[in-house]
Amino acid sequence: MNRAAWLRTAAIVTCLAGWSAAPAPARAAANPFQAASTLPFQAPRFDLIHDGDYQPAFLLGMKAQRAEIQAIARNPAAPTFDNTIAAMERSGRMLDRVSETFAGVYQANTNPTLDKVQAAVAPLLAQHQDAIYLDPRLFARVQSLYAARATLKLDGEQAQLLEVYHQQFVHAGAQLSDADKVTLRHLNTRLSTLETLFQQKLLTATKAGALVVSDKAALAGLDPAAIDAAASAAQGRGLTGKWVLPLQNTTQQPALQTLENRDTRKALFTNSWLRAERGDAGDTRATIAELAQLRAQKAALLGYPDYASYVLYDQMARTPDAVQHFIAQLVPATLAEQKREVADIQSAIRKDGKDFQPEPWDWQLYAEQVRKARYDLDQDQVKPYFELDTVLRDGVFFAANQLYGISFKERKDIPVYNPDVRVFEVSDKDGSPLALVYFDYFKRDNKNGGAWMSNFVGQSHLLGTKPVVYNVANFTKPAAGQPALISFEDVTTMFHEFGHALHGMFADQTYPTLSGTAVARDFVEFPSQFNEHWALDPIVFAHYAKHYQTGAPMPQALVDKIKKAARFNQGYALGEIITAAKLDMNWHTIKPAAPQQDVDRFEAASMDRMGLDTKDVPTRYRSSYFLHIWANGYAAGYYAYLWTEMLDDAAFAWFRAHGGLTRENGQKFRDMILSRGHTQDYGPMFRAFYGKDPDITPMLRHRGLIPGDE
Repeated sequence: MNRAAWLRTAAIVTCLAGWSAAPAPARAAANPFQAASTLPFQAPRFDLIHDGDYQPAFLLGMKAQRAEIQAIARNPAAPTFDNTIAAMERSGRMLDRVSETFAGVYQANTNPTLDKVQAAVAPLLAQHQDAIYLDPRLFARVQSLYAARATLKLDGEQAQLLEVYHQQFVHAGAQLSDADKVTLRHLNTRLSTLETLFQQKLLTATKAGALVVSDKAALAGLDPAAIDAAASAAQGRGLTGKWVLPLQNTTQQPALQTLENRDTRKALFTNSWLRAERGDAGDTRATIAELAQLRAQKAALLGYPDYASYVLYDQMARTPDAVQHFIAQLVPATLAEQKREVADIQSAIRKDGKDFQPEPWDWQLYAEQVRKARYDLDQDQVKPYFELDTVLRDGVFFAANQLYGISFKERKDIPVYNPDVRVFEVSDKDGSPLALVYFDYFKRDNKNGGAWMSNFVGQSHLLGTKPVVYNVANFTKPAAGQPALISFEDVTTMFHEFGHALHGMFADQTYPTLSGTAVARDFVEFPSQFNEHWALDPIVFAHYAKHYQTGAPMPQALVDKIKKAARFNQGYALGEIITAAKLDMNWHTIKPAAPQQDVDRFEAASMDRMGLDTKDVPTRYRSSYFLHIWANGYAAGYYAYLWTEMLDDAAFAWFRAHGGLTRENGQKFRDMILSRGHTQDYGPMFRAFYGKDPDITPMLRHRGLIPGDE
């Protein structure tokens, strides 16, 4: 989620002191980023933007903002909120435009030219960001305002913004000595370079790790549509007469659920497990080891015992100890369920006439057999009722309309960066224009794995901008002429990412730094995971779960099976996330004096300390392909998916207790959560809605790990 966050931070409040951008190439005179887009909502001009425009726009944008920020820092007038804080919020408009557009395209539709731009620009942006936070003149103005804040007669949002600015300056090193500032600049530049390098290596590794199959018989168990998609993927790589199963970002791969050939399953799992550990151009281990060590050194320089402590200073959890305590509460129930599930898997293997101990590449296949036997649920029976466009219009959009009164109209006149992308205009409950939202759902070799949301344009009353947001996923693209039939897991992903989109679209802030999804990692996943609940709401489900050929609703017996099966395999599902979260925390609680780690040994030792069944239930992400924590801003923050699950299950329990899917309930959630951005601290914000602090009981109950109705 929010892949452009680090770029946006730089774009809002950055300057350059003592650094000069290289002269912009001649093309810059007509650069499409120099002026605001004339399209509706200032949507990016993908009809005018060329790959060669990005780097000149970054350089011009940094140069322009440098002048704006230097004018603020050198202003002879006494500092005021408007001439210092609000002025920084208004600065950097060109850099903001190019940063947000480039981040979206680079993550979803990169190419060698954009890879070079990213590699060249990332360290310059890190220097650009350092220059603002480490400028003593500018910090002196912020500090004087902060010291006098009680006398400034600021409104609530202004007071919060001043607090956030002061925190960010101090956290970024504004109070360091000059010598330490030089060290910090070098660290930040190197870290940004390594993060880009990791991302590019991983994309190479993931593409190379796709399983190439020469014998169609090895794909036994896949449905015809999946086999056709594999053939199309092979043709796209020039591999005539073969089949290709591309890798998704996680350890487990969707095809493992149905592949009958054990050798094929093992090969696919192994390709996934070792994708970035082959000693080739896609091997990320040396990059990871250096990243972890430099992050620990940065934390020490800034006065923190470890990088996790540095990261968590403004999160809802606040400290690594609080995170570890929270995760520890989940382990006993999860481990007990894992033991039961392993016994079920072993029993299913024997019933299949086989005699072997289960390995990780066997779990998904035999778990599906257990699911079918226990719930009589066959995914091939389910998929015909989940056609992607129907799920989007009659499920995702319908739920949003019922809760919040908003409506959607497709805009085919808005240019896009890839033909697969679709754009919708969103109207508010009173019919007024609210936002644009882009959807880019299908997997491509030049797209990062996973699913996410971010903004092309952020909301701000100060800047006069409305939200332009996008959702990206990696669903299998159907062969030409075939329907896009998806799994219920994919359906849940659509609802999840649209929850982020709602958070962005309902933003109602004056200042961009506090707007929309610009919130803590352990709060930002709350709206998205909360929105997942509506995928199984009876009213919503009945509206979209219809057979793609006949339009017939899903039979109630099949609906009941899906709902019962939703709690199936939760020891596995929760366990793989817990281990990933703990692996993340282990990497980021390394002490600064520790030597650079051997990645393989460090990960193995971490797995041994998990307290869970990591042999049968591998971590959702290994260190070597853990994109979230090495390049996407979730360092020491992957626990947020679990923390916010606690929040979202508690909030949904409130909805159930107050009438469920109603406009009144939706409006309250919009007013008190979705539209608030970071205008107040997260604990008080949640308590104001829920009435008390959250606890893990609704979460464990929702997953079926403790008895009772959710």
